[in-house]
Amino acid sequence: MEIVKCNEKDYETLAEIWERSVKATHDFLKEEDFKEIKRALIPYYFPNVDLYAIADNGVYVGFLGLSTGMIEMLFIDNDCRNQGYGSALINFAKRRSATKVDVNEQNISALNFYIANGFHVIDKDETDPDGRAYPILHLSL
Repeated sequence: MEIVKCNEKDYETLAEIWERSVKATHDFLKEEDFKEIKRALIPYYFPNVDLYAIADNGVYVGFLGLSTGMIEMLFIDNDCRNQGYGSALINFAKRRSATKVDVNEQNISALNFYIANGFHVIDKDETDPDGRAYPILHLSL
């Protein structure tokens, strides 16, 4: 397994991983919100973070988006969950001084994953950054 820096040529592949991951883990998302977020991935979200993919035998199985001190996104392809890829990306992010992450309160598996990796809840917002009714938990190391 290796972690590689991504660029625009990787966006479509990452968006496909995102879609499969979200469909498997975000059953609380309304369909219209899912579609709205998906449309924003490539033009808005991906260009505003440093993206890294984790590859196994040359195939991307997940990815991470970082900004200064923050894990902005971490998604593992649904068929590849629980195989250590997420923990490898967390450790990679920590080595790059990431100490914070936000998670949907309804995404219990992600919350438990981050807690198992040393994060703890420090604050909560009742809506996501776009004002949708998905409470966000702010976590820190």
